[in-house]
Amino acid sequence: MKILVIGGGGREHAIVWKLKSGNSEHNIFCAPGNPGIAEIAVCVPLQAKQIYELADYAEANKIDLTVVGPEDPLTDGIVDLFEKRSLPIFGPNQVSARLEGSKAYAKKVMERFNVPTAVYREFDDFTEALDYVKEQAAPIVIKADGLAAGKGVTVAETIEEAEAALKAAMLQKIFGESGTKVVIEECLRGEEMTVLAFVEGKTVLPMVPSQDHKPVFDGDRGPNTGGMGAYSPVPHLEKWLPEIEEHVLRPVAEGLATEGTPFSGILYAGLMITENGPKVIEFNVRFGDPETQVILPRLENDLAEIFLAVAEKRLHEIKLRWKDGASVCVIAAAPGYPGPPTKGLPIKLPHTIRAETNIFHAGTVIQNELLVTNGGRVLGISAQGADIAEARKSAYSLMEDVYFKGIHFRKDIAAKALS
Repeated sequence: MKILVIGGGGREHAIVWKLKSGNSEHNIFCAPGNPGIAEIAVCVPLQAKQIYELADYAEANKIDLTVVGPEDPLTDGIVDLFEKRSLPIFGPNQVSARLEGSKAYAKKVMERFNVPTAVYREFDDFTEALDYVKEQAAPIVIKADGLAAGKGVTVAETIEEAEAALKAAMLQKIFGESGTKVVIEECLRGEEMTVLAFVEGKTVLPMVPSQDHKPVFDGDRGPNTGGMGAYSPVPHLEKWLPEIEEHVLRPVAEGLATEGTPFSGILYAGLMITENGPKVIEFNVRFGDPETQVILPRLENDLAEIFLAVAEKRLHEIKLRWKDGASVCVIAAAPGYPGPPTKGLPIKLPHTIRAETNIFHAGTVIQNELLVTNGGRVLGISAQGADIAEARKSAYSLMEDVYFKGIHFRKDIAAKALS
């Protein structure tokens, strides 16, 4: 099968790796890809947002299935475009992608289907938003309504922090048009967990859960990032999985299908496990990054068969199979991240790596025949083991053999599962 994967980060490297390891006869193409992906697939010099050129490429090269990694092309309507041209594609259409593209829209969907979430208000006027924050008091959560590369959320511990976040989003427009409207939420306390599911209409197949680590520093301190590491399973929180499926995933899938706008693709539920049970923090409509780098190594199925089953509306035929054991991924970040990262720093990698470990490229590029940094999250160091302790030890051991100037990474990924 000829498969085109769209994107060029760590998530896409993990997807390409899993597709290739599931069936070595698959011909994998990736647009634009990265140096790590280029070792196992053909990289195509097209960016993820060039949706018309990507459709032309898929048609001209007789691609059997296109898989969309990042959120931007989904909210731009790439699935609608491909379907109009009868090109097979995995992912939600533009209407469904609003679950991620607009925090306010997602909140309205949760209200309609009685999905547990934080109390909220939405604002497009700075003064009104600030007045509301002062009424509610801190801590409080400020979210840019639109896409912001995982950095549009501020958990403000003081009114001053909340005001600064509102100014940055609404007046300084650091997120562009994405911050014109904001959602202000009560601050939920508890422990976070991520549950992804393959969804096609009313068919929901949950994946194994994972836990991401958003703040940049150990101990969950510092500003939020796109994710500094993840692990799976999450033993101390897995008792909540039946409730999450029953009260979060299925109501959304079945509700949207009943309304005539069935969802197709990946539904990502970012959850806070509070003293009152699970509540949704956010929905995404694609694989998470770095959650993908710990979930896919545990999947036993041929990933291409699942993607195709969703695209052909026969997901009900699939039964997911998972490996025992655990998986841990630690992100190696460039100096400056989550602010503007330093690019062009030479990267040193080990010549060989042990079985059950992976180095997933995220922000890398070849310059003058050297592998150098090209983004904030540079590499995902992933390892599997019999349990979390073993996988964690293996990931950090491999990290010792990775170097670029100013490299920084969290030292406490998966530590919560061991305490």
